[in-house]
This record gives sequence, structure tokens and C-alpha cells, in this order.
Amino acid sequence: MQDENSPIWMPRLAVHGGPRFLQIADALQAAVEGGSLKPGDRLPPQRQLAAQLDVDLTTITRAYDEARRRHLLEGRGARGTYVAAPKVELDSILDLSMNTPPPPDGVDFDDMLKQGLSQVLMRADSELLMTYHLAGGSNSDRKAGAKWLEPMFGHPDSRQLVVCPGAQAAIAALILALTEPGDVILAEPMSYPGLRAAAAQFGRRIIAVEADKHGMVPAMLEEACRMHRPGLVYLNPTLQNPTAVTIPERRRNELAGIAKRCNVRIVEDDPYWLLADSPPPPIATFAPEQVYYISTLSKCLTPGLRVAFVLIRDPHELERFLVALRSFALMVAPLTAALATQWILSGSADGLLEGVRKEACLRHRMARDLLAGRYSGAGDGLHVWFELPAYWSPSQLVRAAEIEGVAVTPAEAFANGSGSVNAIRISLGSIKDRGRLQAGLQKLSHLLARRPEVLRAG
Repeated sequence: MQDENSPIWMPRLAVHGGPRFLQIADALQAAVEGGSLKPGDRLPPQRQLAAQLDVDLTTITRAYDEARRRHLLEGRGARGTYVAAPKVELDSILDLSMNTPPPPDGVDFDDMLKQGLSQVLMRADSELLMTYHLAGGSNSDRKAGAKWLEPMFGHPDSRQLVVCPGAQAAIAALILALTEPGDVILAEPMSYPGLRAAAAQFGRRIIAVEADKHGMVPAMLEEACRMHRPGLVYLNPTLQNPTAVTIPERRRNELAGIAKRCNVRIVEDDPYWLLADSPPPPIATFAPEQVYYISTLSKCLTPGLRVAFVLIRDPHELERFLVALRSFALMVAPLTAALATQWILSGSADGLLEGVRKEACLRHRMARDLLAGRYSGAGDGLHVWFELPAYWSPSQLVRAAEIEGVAVTPAEAFANGSGSVNAIRISLGSIKDRGRLQAGLQKLSHLLARRPEVLRAG
């Protein structure tokens, strides 16, 4: 590793050698491959290198960005730019099956994590971070939750918020608190598998309500409410998992009105609202007393941040919810909750969210280009609901993709009932590297252009 007195790396630029930023990136790659630059070596600051090479700062910035794209460099925040350690690919599967936020370009997550934890440790008693806490979150955690929900609700009352260890825990606690064994939960024909898993575990029945291109059909919901007298209605109204449908505002208002008339409660699981482009107001704004609203950080910031905020207006039902939650999840890990609170209150979470949104949009453009003629996404969110040509079934496509080293999720994984849909869900965030994402999408595109019998014959 170079020390501060080592001669700095200096590329040589040719007059007719092509774009200068590429010459610099190529020279850097040659230096790394030749061993004159080693992992951990610190590169010159961009302004310094620009002055020494007599080029503008933009050229150096583009060169460093290109080198990062090639996995040659890594940024370490204020400490500078360093030669990256070679990456060892341990997993050959191109995983397009898991809905996770993509890593945002230009965000030094390691540095953000270190700074956030450092601020937490400076401001909090370390003993309190390592002991038991009452479920529901501290006052600071709830205030952070209220700030996080401001784009949806203006200025929600932090006393009506519960901090949970993830949306799955929140859904399970709502089922326990608000329904009885044998009760019916209404949901769309395709919905989040975690709902089905929790309902089955607790002895509740899920009945599917017809949906169209705008989501659950209001007339069908009202009919199902009168027929089945459900304990809950479950909706994921924004960039729905898996169909990516966003219920428009007018229909949200209609669904809320039915919940009021039929005196049925709605669980509004809304993990993707902040990733959507101009989403409608939450259903909870139309029927505040009927709707329990869930917003999780793990689907829009990072999976390891297992923190969700649940908005419950009625204080008695909030207490029932807490009792149910404590039966299987005593609390959010205090250190995790403190980090989430620090990021939200400092603005770091907003910066990370914006980076995730931009990266997700870029990946949707990539999917649109590579799945030309077949892509039907809205251009935002974490996934694409992909209707297959008639000659492919979901199970056939999943098996063929697996042979090619690509994982996707078939429609059956989301089905409530026996109805079948000839589709798969393609998740765009779970592969960190864009180049590998591109490779996975290209393999899918090639598969879709061929018939299964052609593959068998080959």
C-alpha cells in the first residue's frame, strides 16, 4: 500500500488516443493489472489530478466513474478514492427473484453506515442500545416515523405510530389482533406471499377478490364483504407486489367507502409508495378509522434495516396491536431502530431513497430495452410483472431460466386460490452490479424468443 510519500500514479495521455477520460480509465486498469497500483492504494484527489494532467475536472470525474464501473476503484467518503480489492464472485446465480432495493450509484453505503452508527453511539447510551425495550418504539423512533410518513400524510401524530421489526411482523400482528381463527381475509388474486404464510399459520382463510388493470374491483369487494363478512381486507395499492399495478385515486376512494359501509378494516401494506412516480394519496387518507397503514424501510432503503412504521388511529386498537406484536416480536433491535431514526432525522435516509429511486428508474430503462416488445412496466419500483408468450408456462420458464443460471419467480408463488396467470415477476434490484443484471435480462430475452420444444431439441 502506498504511503503519503509515495510518488502518485500519473497516466500518460496521447493526443490522438481517443476520449481522455477513457485513456485515464484504461491507464488505471493497466496499472492495477500490472501491479503498479495495488488494492488499498489511494488515488490523487480529482482536482489535483486534473491540474497535473491539464484537463478539466469533468474529465477526471468521468474517468473515475468509469473505473468504478469496472470495479477498479471504491470511494471512502471524505477519505478519498482507493484502488478496490478484486471481487470474488461466490454466487453464479443471477438472482431476479428477490424484491430488494438496488444499490444506488454514487452513494458510499459503507461510509454512510459508519457515520450513522458513529452518530448513534455519540448521542445514545450504549447500555440502552443493548437492553430490552418496550414494543412500539421510543418517542424519538416514533417522531422519526412521523417524519418518514410526512409525504403521505402531512404531519401524522407520532402517538398513533408503532415501530415494528419489519412489515411481515406488522402484518402478522394485525391478523392476530383484529381477526379470530377461521376468519376470512380478502385480498387480490395475486398478492404478497407473506400474507398467505401468516394467515395459514394463524388459521385464517384468504379469499381472492377480482382485480382488473386498476386493482381490486370495488363492486366485487362489496359483494365479497356482504357474502363472507371478512375480518380484514389486505391491499398493496402502490406498485403492487407482484403485478406492479398502482390503484388510481378515484378507486382508492371507492374502496375506502366500501370499507366504511361494510364496517370492514383494511390493512394497507404500502412499501413502494416512496419509490413511485407521483403516487395517489394512501387509502388511509380516505378512511382514517378503517385503515391500518404500513410503511417499511427495508423495501425502499436497504433490506437489513428491518424497521416498519404502522399508523393506527384508534388508541384501543393500537394497544391490541402491541399486545399481539409482543407475543412473537418483543421489539425492534434497539441499534437498528436508532440507526433508522438517525438516518431519517439527519436527512441521510432521504438521500439514500433518492439514490434508490434513480437507480430503479435506470434499471427499468434497461429492462425496457432488453425485453423490447414484452416489457410492460411503469418505469418505477423494484419489479416487473411479465406476461409470458402462450408457448411458455411459468414453471417451464423458471426451470429453463434456472438452467441458464437465472432465478425468477412464477405467478403461482403469489396466487390466492386456484386461478392461474401466465406470468413471472422479475425483480430488478437484487443484483448489485448492472452488468450482471444486464446479463440476466439478456438471457431471459433469449429464452423468451425461443419455444420450449426448441430448447429440448437442442
